[in-house]
Amino acid sequence: MAEYTSENIEAKPYFDMELLLQLSQETRVDGDLMDKMAGLWEKWLGHLTVKKLKVGKIQYLAIWLDEEAEKDTDNAWDESPSDAFMITNLAQAFIMSSIYSILPDVETAGCAPAPRPTDGLVDVLEEIGCPYNDNASALSRRFAVLTFYPFKGACDICYLQPDCPKGNGQDQGSGSFTIPGFESDPQ
Repeated sequence: MAEYTSENIEAKPYFDMELLLQLSQETRVDGDLMDKMAGLWEKWLGHLTVKKLKVGKIQYLAIWLDEEAEKDTDNAWDESPSDAFMITNLAQAFIMSSIYSILPDVETAGCAPAPRPTDGLVDVLEEIGCPYNDNASALSRRFAVLTFYPFKGACDICYLQPDCPKGNGQDQGSGSFTIPGFESDPQ
């Protein structure tokens, strides 16, 4: 196992209604669903893990919601698919807001670049409770992000860029935007 250090960091995610509506591509949320989501937001504050990791010479920020949030979203699908869609978007907004509270440059850039999953990083994430999936292409927690700490750049340093619609300019109509300098070549 690679030598590493792990430090808990406090994130202060704020309920960003505009972000939630943007993710869900909705224009309004009814009161009952809003109450349910506000309750989940408060609950998930106790199920959020935020760690600054140093593996070798490289530092990372790992943020994830534990299995409880995954159960909450799964249960919502059994009750109401339309509510569950919004609750799933809420969990994504929760993670995004957590990142933004620590690395505001990620919000400005529109991307939290994924690092290459080195053997050492894979081992460390396994040990701290947020392992990669079987082929090390994504984290096993459904609502999770791993990026560089401090912020070092966006698409230009992202391990996933060759497969990312945003990073390689194929995001037309996806509700996303392309970072200037990464537009597709119109020719």
